[in-house]
Amino acid sequence: MDNSLPIESPSMSRRQLLNFLTGSVVAATATAAAYPVVKYFIPPKETNEGGAILAKDILGNPIPASQILAEPPGTRALVAGLAGDPTYLTLEKDATINPWGIVDNCTHLGCTFPWNNIDQEFQCPCHGSRYNADGSVLRGPAPLPLKLVHVAVKDNAIWIAPWTEIDPRTGENPWWV
Repeated sequence: MDNSLPIESPSMSRRQLLNFLTGSVVAATATAAAYPVVKYFIPPKETNEGGAILAKDILGNPIPASQILAEPPGTRALVAGLAGDPTYLTLEKDATINPWGIVDNCTHLGCTFPWNNIDQEFQCPCHGSRYNADGSVLRGPAPLPLKLVHVAVKDNAIWIAPWTEIDPRTGENPWWV
């Protein structure tokens, strides 16, 4: 009679175990090294759930709200807004930013133009279109008012969102939607 205990053969040999451990360490190290490289090539998320983006300066740096709020009332700040379009933000008399911005693209041929502080209007130098302070057409050939965008300040950041509601200047659906 055989009184020895039966010894089961292990499901994994010592060599397989060491190969598995070595492979796991190499994979973990490669993943840890690759993660920051991959994150470097993915741009940071600068939009929120409503499609709003941060207002930026000409170099692409976010503009803090405190920088614009330090200006005198009535100041118009030109920032890069939705899709990089130049957008005017207006500082109100109560030291807040107007809840809507005006996109600086002429509705005639898409020229950009300055705010004329003396005449208190936007003046397109290309073909002479003029717009009042809220972006409504004063003189053509521009056929439509300027685009509007929503502007909100949260935690010293200026968020610009698409305007999809009724245009308050015309009382109709916006032409740009």
